[in-house]
Amino acid sequence: MSLDAAGVQYFNLDPSLYVRQDVWEEERRRIFFRSWQFMGPVSSVAAAGQYLAIDIAGLGVFAIRGKDGVLRGFKNVCRHRGARLLAAGEGSCGLVVCPYHRWSYADTGRLVQAPWYGRDPAIIPEDWPLEPVHLAEWRGLLFVAVDPATSLIEQLGALPAELADEPLETYVSTDQATVDFDANWKVYTDNFVEGYHIPGTHPTFYAAIEFEAFETTAHDGFVKMTAPPRDGLFYRGKWLWMWPNWTLSLFAGGMNVSRIDPVSVNQTAQHYHFCFADTSQAGAPVRRLSVEGTLAVVKEDYEVCVATHRNYLAGGYTPGPLSGRHEKGVQYFQQRVARSLAM
Repeated sequence: MSLDAAGVQYFNLDPSLYVRQDVWEEERRRIFFRSWQFMGPVSSVAAAGQYLAIDIAGLGVFAIRGKDGVLRGFKNVCRHRGARLLAAGEGSCGLVVCPYHRWSYADTGRLVQAPWYGRDPAIIPEDWPLEPVHLAEWRGLLFVAVDPATSLIEQLGALPAELADEPLETYVSTDQATVDFDANWKVYTDNFVEGYHIPGTHPTFYAAIEFEAFETTAHDGFVKMTAPPRDGLFYRGKWLWMWPNWTLSLFAGGMNVSRIDPVSVNQTAQHYHFCFADTSQAGAPVRRLSVEGTLAVVKEDYEVCVATHRNYLAGGYTPGPLSGRHEKGVQYFQQRVARSLAM
């Protein structure tokens, strides 16, 4: 039984909070639009004209490096009729041109041209720049926020100290992957922040770690999970989840970083960047093992999360108790969600 110092038992969140549209809309406004979201490596927007576009709970945003060397962020929304400007992912451009009516914008966000618009009345370019968003960098990683409640450093909490000795900046992004699954983002996050499910869900992974020594601890801004790895495991035995929705797992000489994006109340996308110190051809088999091994493990997670979400949706579940040994991370995450939604 999960008991705090006062002997209080903690229970899982009400399942209706995972399947209600109104709750998801509140999460978009109070959590995702108010927090810093991991975009990708800063190196992906190092040169003038390079951009990186992502979705934050359905809202498109992008970062672009200007000809003046300045990195700026904008909503991925044309000011004319609201069309998406840039496809999600990485790319390079001179002007940002809307595919709908061909309005074009400079890398500063300034409206350059509204072709065929007419002169009665004429458009005034200075009145219609792209709407800006906030950008911040940390240890070679790029973050974006629509309306941040705090600075990025404040949101990271104790994470900088936790990773102070890790050479994150030396790791180069070599692979990316996105996986979609039909479950609420909180179902998957509940799963990620505990190792209790490993024996039942990941038999191969279970055999590759010393599970009796698996430990989960909650800290300011993040949850840490550790377990001694056995020979042959591509993971180093340390997995981190950061509020509200990004993860970092360590390899020998590398890491993966992911963002858990709520596409809808019933669907989630997880976006992975795999980064390594050794990017040589000789190191390709080791990198491939880490990438393929990670995706194989999370596929097993997705299967159980989809089934769990269906039970929540069907009304077949009432909240059960959280393990004091293994589910401190679940408790921490759920309490932060509850506070954010003023529940």
